[in-house]
Amino acid sequence: MNAEAAVSAGLTSGWLAIAGLGPGDEALVTPEVAAALAGASDVIGYIPYVARIAPRDGLVLHPSDNRAELDRAVHALNLAAQGRRVVVVSSGDPGVFAMAAAVFEALEASPAHWRDLDIRVLPGITAMLAASARAGAPLGHDFCAINLSDNLKPWPLIEKRLRLAAEADFAMAFYNPRSQARPEGFARVLELLRECCGDDRPILFARAVSTPDEQLRIVALGDALPEMADMRTMVIVGSSRTRIIERPSGRKLGPILYTPRSVPEPVADPVS
Repeated sequence: MNAEAAVSAGLTSGWLAIAGLGPGDEALVTPEVAAALAGASDVIGYIPYVARIAPRDGLVLHPSDNRAELDRAVHALNLAAQGRRVVVVSSGDPGVFAMAAAVFEALEASPAHWRDLDIRVLPGITAMLAASARAGAPLGHDFCAINLSDNLKPWPLIEKRLRLAAEADFAMAFYNPRSQARPEGFARVLELLRECCGDDRPILFARAVSTPDEQLRIVALGDALPEMADMRTMVIVGSSRTRIIERPSGRKLGPILYTPRSVPEPVADPVS
């Protein structure tokens, strides 16, 4: 019996897990993800993410370029259909600007019998949560997450969402803020934010959180420079309610950035 017939008959023992490796520190990989990796026959993902997986007997590693997401997803589905135990890895959480959506996009366009596969999404600690925790709690009230890359969506849509988020007074978490291929985009983002939010709004640049290269910097929006961000940086812009608690510099404790959980009711106009 071939692989397709085996899947149709429900005889395959293959499965596919789409797993988040967290922001970098191995201590932040969940036990559920660790167990899936321990039982996998194949691990598929972007080259630096697969490099985080220790080789072992019986495990095949399949690193690929970051621009091959749909090809990677089809490959994973095909291996699972053949009875392999496959883990597709992403950094952070696989459902946040990562491989879970790519796998389901490929599944929707694939042979119908692949929909019978055992497919699981295993959550991880995404970069915005790791960065927020390091700085304090800037996402403590309503917030939104926006991917600033225009590889998969047009710039006018990014700009529209930025303006609406600023108008709604969300705290904003930005993924993929600035790459070598498009360094000018983040400069435009900062200009737009200063126009909408003013110069005093706090902005956090959290680079390589939970790794030995970790760097945190909190500045006023008016002092923010495009060069403060790269593709390893999570950028969080506070709302109008976000506050900074300064701490004694002698103890080398950084400031705490947080957004209060409550918003006071507006004062009603007196009845004339």
